[in-house]
Amino acid sequence: MTETGRGDLRTRIVDGAAQLLREHGPAAVTTRGVAEAAGVQPPAIYRLFGDKDGLLDAVAEHVMTQYVAEKAASVESATAEDVDPIADLRAGWDRQIHFGVGNPTLFRLLSDPDRVRPSPAAQSGRRVLEARIRRVAAAGRLRVSEPRAVAVFQAAGIGAIHVLLATPADQRDPGLADSMFAAVLREVLTDAPAAADAGPMAATVAFRAVAPQLDVLTPGEQHLLGELLDRAVDALAAGQP
Repeated sequence: MTETGRGDLRTRIVDGAAQLLREHGPAAVTTRGVAEAAGVQPPAIYRLFGDKDGLLDAVAEHVMTQYVAEKAASVESATAEDVDPIADLRAGWDRQIHFGVGNPTLFRLLSDPDRVRPSPAAQSGRRVLEARIRRVAAAGRLRVSEPRAVAVFQAAGIGAIHVLLATPADQRDPGLADSMFAAVLREVLTDAPAAADAGPMAATVAFRAVAPQLDVLTPGEQHLLGELLDRAVDALAAGQP
């Protein structure tokens, strides 16, 4: 079989497994069920994926890749259209909550640390969130470091989805995700764009966000400036109550 044919076969199997997973849950992802959905013989699944866990890993990566591509496109569009970075961050939050609650089995696969750590798609997804946070920082609205803001948003979003999924659908609090988002904003944002009275943290974080765009500096100078600003942010954060 050619590499192209092998890739097409793999795609058919992954698409078939993903459909079964979405519609009927992990119990439906059997060798026979996936083989029938993809129109292949069961040995092809073992040959390409090894076992069911290998197939589920491939499905999770496939779905995450598609989802991240859509998120990346939305960030690029928001940047090009100069959409308010807080509004863009909120749009990303809403999309994440909707996806997680609407695809519980896939969400559990994609939030498994053992699958996330080595996943290129998961790393790409984090970079999309980092891009959104960087836009907020560049606008002078962050009062914590960018990595801290990314971590807080990830923890809050994953936690909110887990709580919603653990609650019977008719008993879920429809305002829970909104409350979590508001709480995170209170934790990481200043009240207004960085100014003289906003304190040094917001101004330093904002400068750190735009520093890589200073083309007048050499790569070595940009690297040194980034290190100095990172140290300043860390020192300011350590001095905060």
